[in-house]
Amino acid sequence: MPTKINDVLSWAPDIDAKTLAQAQACAEMPFVRPHVALMPDAHFGYGSTVGSVIPTKGAIMPSAVGVDIGCGMIATRLNMTASDLPDDLQPLHTLISAAIPAGVGQGHEDESAAVIAPPVTVHQGWWTPKLLSTARKQFGSLGSGNHFVEVCLDENEDVWIVLHSGSRGVGNQLANIHIDGAKGLMKSYFIELDEPDLAYLVEGTDQFTQYITDMLWAQDYAMGSRERMMAAAVDCVRSEINAGVEVVDKINCHHNFTEKENHMGQNMWITRKGAIRARTGDRGVIPGSMGAETFVVSGVGNVPSFASCSHGAGRKMSRMAARRNLTSESLNRLMGGRAWNGDAEALLDEHPDAYKDIHEVMANQSDLVTVEHTLTQVLNYKGN
Repeated sequence: MPTKINDVLSWAPDIDAKTLAQAQACAEMPFVRPHVALMPDAHFGYGSTVGSVIPTKGAIMPSAVGVDIGCGMIATRLNMTASDLPDDLQPLHTLISAAIPAGVGQGHEDESAAVIAPPVTVHQGWWTPKLLSTARKQFGSLGSGNHFVEVCLDENEDVWIVLHSGSRGVGNQLANIHIDGAKGLMKSYFIELDEPDLAYLVEGTDQFTQYITDMLWAQDYAMGSRERMMAAAVDCVRSEINAGVEVVDKINCHHNFTEKENHMGQNMWITRKGAIRARTGDRGVIPGSMGAETFVVSGVGNVPSFASCSHGAGRKMSRMAARRNLTSESLNRLMGGRAWNGDAEALLDEHPDAYKDIHEVMANQSDLVTVEHTLTQVLNYKGN
């Protein structure tokens, strides 16, 4: 059950003072009502807390959505079981890594692959040839950090493919244009904020409309990019096992976005940064860290959470701290028995011990979601 701390309602019993202070600063903005909801994976983030659900009336803070607009999860269940998979999955890992570019700045060489055109708006001038080229090349690419492709088995030994990615470089650039623009507006209005990253755009203004236009486009881009990568991953499985592999179930959901919704009898903007919408019946995908389980869930429409749930395990250790305190040897040991990149030194900041225990996270949101499937990974592919 959640704990009320001033203007923050927290499902994270292990919340630290720094993260709580960041969430409280957001909750104190005059257009944020009635409270900020923190999911059980909440941790300190850029601009605003990762794992936060922020209700606003009349304004939006671009930093609260974040720089990876539309980042999210896609999971598909295939018409096959564990017995259909080869004993050695490393060749499949090689196929997937060749089909899906991963890593900082990586993408496809063929720009014609992108199928989503830039938005037609009055600020078309932002779409420079360089930005358009980035959008085309990186459509259908994974990125780096905690983005991944996994092959998993559920409790019935059915095979799933799970993928985490967002709007890549184009979403980042668009987000920063609007974050910087909001900060500039604060200066022009002589509005001084204790937290400059909470700069906002007022509903009804051109700047607000432009942000919503670009945000929705970036969400579509991210969702379409995940669909393209999933299709490529399924093709890799078909190629490896030489059988009639088909998708029999699919979930594709955002966890960095804002949308106007009705809660508690009021229309408001709900910004989810590292949180999934979990209305009654909404399906979502909640991954743990490398080597940990992933959960396919169904929302229960919890009212105080604004019908939301966590987007993953959540970090408990920064990337720099992980590299200082964790070892390649322990990562190799934890990833034993799985097909994976095998480069422990490059992936040390993604060490499972840098994240919260996904089982504790799920226990802390039993009032937010119902678990449909528990997935155990047998293959993990990440960008360094």
